Amino acid sequence: MDTITSLLARELGRDEGHVANVVQLIDEGNTIPFIARYRKELHGAMDDTTLRTLADRLQYLRNLDKRREEVRAAIDGQGKLTEELSAAVDAAATLAEVEDLYRPYKQKRRTRATVAKEKGLEPLAQALFALGGAVDPRALAEGYVNPEKGVETVDDALQGASDILAEVISDDAALRKSLRDLYLRRGTLVSRAAEKEPEDSVYRLYYDFRAPVGKVLGHQVLAINRGEREDILKAGVELDGETARIAVRRAVVPGRAAMDFVRAAADDAWDRLLKPSLEREVRNLLTEQANEGAIHNFGLNLKPLLMQPPVKGKVTMGLDPGYRNGCKVAVVDGTGKVLDTAVVYPTFSERKKREAMDTLKTLIRRHGVVHIAIGNGTASRETELMTAQMLQELPAGQVRYMVVSEAGASVYSASQLAAEEFPDYDVNLRSAVSIARRLQDPLAELVKIDPKAIGVGQYQHDMPQARLDETLRGVVEDCVNAVGVDVNTASVPLLTQVAGLNSTTARNVVKYREENGPFTARRQLLKVPKLGPKAFEQCAGFLRVPESQSVLDHTGVHPESYAAAQRLLELCGYTLSDVAAGTLSQLNERLDAYGREEAAAACGVGLPTLEDLVKELLKPGRDPRDELPPPILRTDVMEMKDLKPGMELTGTVRNVIDFGAFVDIGVHQDGLVHISQLGVDRRVKHPSEVLSVGDVVTVWVKEVDVAKKRISLTMRRPK
Repeated sequence: MDTITSLLARELGRDEGHVANVVQLIDEGNTIPFIARYRKELHGAMDDTTLRTLADRLQYLRNLDKRREEVRAAIDGQGKLTEELSAAVDAAATLAEVEDLYRPYKQKRRTRATVAKEKGLEPLAQALFALGGAVDPRALAEGYVNPEKGVETVDDALQGASDILAEVISDDAALRKSLRDLYLRRGTLVSRAAEKEPEDSVYRLYYDFRAPVGKVLGHQVLAINRGEREDILKAGVELDGETARIAVRRAVVPGRAAMDFVRAAADDAWDRLLKPSLEREVRNLLTEQANEGAIHNFGLNLKPLLMQPPVKGKVTMGLDPGYRNGCKVAVVDGTGKVLDTAVVYPTFSERKKREAMDTLKTLIRRHGVVHIAIGNGTASRETELMTAQMLQELPAGQVRYMVVSEAGASVYSASQLAAEEFPDYDVNLRSAVSIARRLQDPLAELVKIDPKAIGVGQYQHDMPQARLDETLRGVVEDCVNAVGVDVNTASVPLLTQVAGLNSTTARNVVKYREENGPFTARRQLLKVPKLGPKAFEQCAGFLRVPESQSVLDHTGVHPESYAAAQRLLELCGYTLSDVAAGTLSQLNERLDAYGREEAAAACGVGLPTLEDLVKELLKPGRDPRDELPPPILRTDVMEMKDLKPGMELTGTVRNVIDFGAFVDIGVHQDGLVHISQLGVDRRVKHPSEVLSVGDVVTVWVKEVDVAKKRISLTMRRPK
């Protein structure tokens, strides 16, 4: 049997030595961001996504090994473990295959077969199966008629023997595996409306739906499952019955003509036991695959959303729209500190609208507001129209606005965290602050919210929540550590996402700086209660200390590599002062002249680490988000009625799903670009191959349905 390490190496297409190193690093308690960033020589520069996939598969394979041992011990405890069975358990590649092998030995609930065994009919079943067509079943069964045990007639005896045989056949691991494969190759997922004359609903596409099991799409499976739970649909997996029965008969009586009794038992095994059981298994497998696909897609969407370029250092006004309770207003400075708040009522009347505009203009002038962030919830459209009208009354280009997703803002504003952060503001005003900060630094603000509430997935409430949470936490952690965190300004939720820190140590970091003032060196982190050497090793490289006199504390250079960084500078004729002054323009040329491999050896590091040192020294404190296209800020607004087929627009991708992408084109209603309209020559399996959340794209209007609020877009230039 292959070792786990060799299996992982083959599955991932990676060097077995590198995989073994990652397994060891994980077992030693190292975090994925730390391994990805600071142990590249040991794993061959795998990225964080690959490392998380490896870690997930490692856990699965270890659980599989554990289950193998449990099953082997349980069968051995019954005195039924043979060398062949033990080898089969070892060879089982999935948990399902292990459970198939264990099935005949598992303690069962009371079945027709167990009742028949209690009546003493198991020897009859074994004899009929072994002798095949060489015996008269009725003649053999006469010896098992026993009214005292409830076997009144020959037919009773034969029925009991048939029940036992059917269960034995149903428990055959090899047969179940072959039938499962048959379902996956030739089965059909079907759904229909639960009512004869169904009303129109979002499930209308599935009122008469058929798709091969091997080709059905994940979003179709999830939609059918939800429709079934809501009693709107009925669904199942179909397989040609005669094909399946023949497969069962051949497996049961290979190489000889089956007598009628055994054939009938085989057919009963299929119809009564195998078919419903395997249909459930296939439905569960389809659901599991759809869930994994949806969770993966959620993660793909979440990452670029978190990594949206921040609009740093500008005074920003946040507007949380509303009708009855008014539009909540918060003005924050360039660091996110609240400067002012207000509540206006622009939807009540023209007079109230005028008052609202005057109030906002006063706040803009008083605090020097440059950007306005408008939440996209209730009354957002009216608020956006008012904002655009107000901006016409200000000097051209002085203030711009952007509609931002307010998904999760209400969850955050009502949380204990928000209450601790803004004890003097009510829930509604906290939302306005959050909306403003989302424009300034999406990552720092969104980490305060449950990722499931951010709204960039499909069917997130139908997913296995533990698995979804695990995946999304990994995405958030990777994003936070890729950007780096200012230890002197970061909130507790942001610090919690730093590798090596948890909620306790994050709170202790904040408490320490509140009591002792800003951190002035990375090594000072070791004074934080419960933040020991191992935690320091994991987190230090991701925490920036701008107040430190050592410029390396401002960078992503890990303290363990400070000596290597200084040696590199010496080799190229520079000092740390040159790093601080930004005068390393010839660093790459001098390094090439010296020889990069030679320099790596002289510095005592590998080539990947050397390259990372160069990047950090050239741009200390660099933010990878700054290299992305900036968000679109507007000064005017369009309405759906203004859209015409063929119109060219610039928009921002808001969500990428299985069948396309939703794009914000500035009319409050996102338009759909179907997967067939992505504007690429090649066929793509999923829109995420060519689009990510936050991408700024050029689209053309295909169709507009104002009544249904539907906009169809294309990324193919009209001819």
